[in-house]
This record gives sequence, C-alpha cells and structure tokens, in this order.
Amino acid sequence: MGTAQVQGELWGAQASDWARLQEPAWRPVFEAALDRAGVAPGCRLLDVGCGAGGALAIARERGASVSGLDASENLVAVARERLPGAPIEIGEMEALPFPDASFDIVTGINAFQFAGNLVQALREARRVCRPGGAVLMLTWGRREDCQLMSVTMAPVLALLPPPPAPAPGARTPGPMLDSGAAEAAMRDARLDVVDGGEFDAELVFPDEPTAIRALLSAGVTVRAVRVAGEDRVVAAIRGTLPQVARADGSVAWRNRFRWTKAVRSDR
Repeated sequence: MGTAQVQGELWGAQASDWARLQEPAWRPVFEAALDRAGVAPGCRLLDVGCGAGGALAIARERGASVSGLDASENLVAVARERLPGAPIEIGEMEALPFPDASFDIVTGINAFQFAGNLVQALREARRVCRPGGAVLMLTWGRREDCQLMSVTMAPVLALLPPPPAPAPGARTPGPMLDSGAAEAAMRDARLDVVDGGEFDAELVFPDEPTAIRALLSAGVTVRAVRVAGEDRVVAAIRGTLPQVARADGSVAWRNRFRWTKAVRSDR
C-alpha cells in the first residue's frame, strides 16, 4: 500500500467531521497561506493535499481558478460537492495527474511533509507550475511553539508504537518537519526559494465536545484510536483541554506556522 493509500484512508475515515469541524478552524491559516502565495483574481491554483477543499473555497472567493488533489476519496468527494466544476483528483503527490505548466501557483498547506518522498512531491509541484510561477509549502513551526502538538497531541502520539526507522537519507512522513528541511527539499527539486517566514494563528473551537470530535477526525488521531481505542484517546485529549480552554467555554490552541515560497525557473 502506497503513501497516498495509507494517508488517504486515515484522513478520510471521518471526512464529514473533518469538513464540518476541522477545516473552519483552519480558515485563518488558509487565508495567511494564500496571501503569502499571492493568490489573486484570475490565477490558476492547485492545492496539493486539499482535503475537503477549505483553502480552495477561499481561493475561489478571491476569484482564482482552482484545482485540487488529495489522497482521500472521501475528502475529495466533499471537495467536489463544495466546488462544482473544479478539477479535484485523487492521487499521489509524487505523481500529480495534471499536465506540465498548468498552474500559476501550487500550494501544499500542511500537506507536502506527509509525502513518502518529499523531494519528488516538490519536483511534481514544479513540473505542473508554469515557469515563473510559485510553489508554497506550509508546515507547523517548532513543536514547542505549537500548542496543538506540544500540549494535546503529545499524549495522543504516546499511545502509538514508535515508527520504524527510515532508510538512510530518508524521513518518516508526518506532520513535523525540521527547520530548514523545506528549503533544502525545494532546492533539491530545482525550485528557487524566494521568501519564507513564520506566523501565529489560533485554532479555535466553540466548546470541548466539538474540539474533541474535530481532533478525532485527523489522520494521526484515527490511527491512535485504532491502536489504543477511542476511550483512551479521548481521555488523553480531554486531560489537556484545561490548558487551552477559555472562560467562555471555547478551546483555542496557539500555534506557529512556517512557510516557504519558491519559484520555478528554467535553470
């Protein structure tokens, strides 16, 4: 089973909850990423790892012509329903089903780092991007700057067995990426890094039950449920919520995100 099949099955297991509960909380992150990518009216955008189409819907609101790819058949079905007429495909990041030079901008918002081969995924992003077009990769920042990862997901991840050691020179696909790794991978993919930085964004949910259900729709949490059982995973999440709860009953994780922007040149 390939990377796309594994990740797609996990992330699509609770597709409805992901679309209804998770993606709305990510809107500030999507907007910040699209701003930095330069998404504007008339541009042709491909979002790699588009999920249920949350970022694509915002880009369409801005007047962009949007396309997407995701590994999950269930999430793609939701995205197609949300975005009638948009080409949204199921497949591998490392083998994009789009022609050469089809897009002005290619984004991967919390997506490229889940590829089995990060450099190959970025090579494919370069291939489908027109010369002079932009590729933007957004990942989590340092774990200690991301409350969702350091406070709440840490005890969830502790329920999982350690992953097998990657082959020499390879990395285990997952949400975190070492500082500088995005820039290095882009250079290896023959992309010219032109900008980058970090920004802060909160992921906010109206109450604890919504926050728990939203987290249960994430791929890594789905895997933890299958290993340890839902009761243990929910208990692990709930035990951390007093640290991120607000007086009004809402839940908000403060996080920092890292973005890297490159252009395709013909060097």
